[in-house]
Amino acid sequence: MVNLGNDRDMSSENEAPRLVRGRVKWFDPTKGFGFIVADGEPSDILLHGNVLRNYGQSTVADGAGIAVRVQATQRGTQAVEVVSIEPPVAGPVTVSPEEGEIAPEVLASLPLEPARVKWFDKAKGFGFANVFGQAEDVFIHIEVLRMSGFADLQPGEAVCLKIIQGRRGRMAVQVLAWEVAARGAA
Repeated sequence: MVNLGNDRDMSSENEAPRLVRGRVKWFDPTKGFGFIVADGEPSDILLHGNVLRNYGQSTVADGAGIAVRVQATQRGTQAVEVVSIEPPVAGPVTVSPEEGEIAPEVLASLPLEPARVKWFDKAKGFGFANVFGQAEDVFIHIEVLRMSGFADLQPGEAVCLKIIQGRRGRMAVQVLAWEVAARGAA
């Protein structure tokens, strides 16, 4: 029998996935993948869009903290399951220059409201969602989205929002993936 030198790679695909924590290096929803950097890992970890969607998000912000289960393949280390995502910035949330900041304890006390994205334009830096059972639109700013660990939103995407009443109407101060919020409530 000839040893082609990839016995280790072939057997590692049969090993149980292991938990790794790191930061999102970049994720491109158009390409459908991105990479994670983690201490102690010899190379970047591939994060495929399908793995992220199974977690309940279609995008993730660069720099977001992420815990994933990974598996070695012939093509390198790949994420096979997203366990958690943490926003890239901790501390007070700046809503807007007029609204100021919201302290983390105030943010934590706000209820989650189920919503569906009406539209979001990354280039413009904002969009709107509709809370189930309410007619008024909820404004979502790109910085709130980024601080929540997202890079973009798709029309029709189900999310949970923490909302305040701003000077110009209701505005999101945190966005969570629907599946994540549902798991937290269970």
